[in-house]
Amino acid sequence: MTAMIPDQTSSPAVRVRFLDLAVHDSTERSVLLAAFERLLNHGRIVLGPEVETFETRVAEFCGRRFGVGVGSGTDALILGLRALGIGPGDEVITTPLSWLATGSAILLNGATAIFCDIDETLNLDPDTIEKLITPKTRAILPVHFTGRLARMPEILEIARKYDLLVIEDGSQAFGATLGDKPCGSFGHMACVSFNAMKVLGGLGDAGIVLTDDPAVRERLDMLRHSGVINKDYCQELSHNCRMDALQAAILLERLEFLPRFIRRRREIAQQYDRKLAGIVETPPRLQGYHDVIYTYVIRSPRRDALRDHLAKLGIETKIQHPVIMNDQPAFQGKVGGHSPRARSLVREILCLPAHEKMTNLDQDLVIEAVWEFFQ
Repeated sequence: MTAMIPDQTSSPAVRVRFLDLAVHDSTERSVLLAAFERLLNHGRIVLGPEVETFETRVAEFCGRRFGVGVGSGTDALILGLRALGIGPGDEVITTPLSWLATGSAILLNGATAIFCDIDETLNLDPDTIEKLITPKTRAILPVHFTGRLARMPEILEIARKYDLLVIEDGSQAFGATLGDKPCGSFGHMACVSFNAMKVLGGLGDAGIVLTDDPAVRERLDMLRHSGVINKDYCQELSHNCRMDALQAAILLERLEFLPRFIRRRREIAQQYDRKLAGIVETPPRLQGYHDVIYTYVIRSPRRDALRDHLAKLGIETKIQHPVIMNDQPAFQGKVGGHSPRARSLVREILCLPAHEKMTNLDQDLVIEAVWEFFQ
């Protein structure tokens, strides 16, 4: 089943961008250029000193013992699952609503993805997990969708009850917390993407696997380098998935800006919450959960018409994601589960611009345009 996405190719000049990847801030531009200069000077561009420092800093940030830098968030998921021994004959329960890399990583390891359903936060619904558990189930893989943590206490309790692994996909929620526990600190492992679109993003692709197990950390180190140990001996067939020092250098500098980015995104979300409540379905807020607002997602049964209206006014939006993983063509015959609520809600979800570079005027234009549509 493929969702129809309104054509925006004939839209007028963009007035409010959904995401702006240009570096406008002079301070940020200066420190990034300085980091690049240091890299040019020492020339250790693959798994250089910046990678080691970044691994340590991120592990500390997330309350983990070890971080293993890899080439992308997809690499993190594929290698992370493999390092835990998940493979043919195993089943992994996950959410149907995520970028397809989550499901692909499970399938590429020879395991079967079993999709449960989602709750009102658009995250994996713990109440739909237990009925899907079989003797083949090895793990639960929650995705912290749109920058908000899944209901981890309930998920962890189910995992303990059935002796299952828990692997977080924290790519959209790096910096989010539940009480004082950060994204990436739950379960047995966490996998995070730092591609350019993320709240903490590089100038390309990058990722990390977080673990407390020294044996898993050692295996990951081998898997990310084509399965090689001692530089010459191939212990296990794998890919070249190393993080390059340029991305690590950029991310180290941007890690210092992260609190400011998150603060600004939360301000934007709070304004949307106040101004759009009662007009559209705004994101529900769970007590004790502190979101980072990777995307700000509203819901409306008139989603497609609203998106067309905003496009005509030069306001970019995004549907995240119009096709649930159950319905991806490449997954057919290889997955299981049942996700009726997800299949229904994807027809209503729409992401509004909510990045830290938005001005108050930009946001006012978006809010006024939404109000205008419904009036």
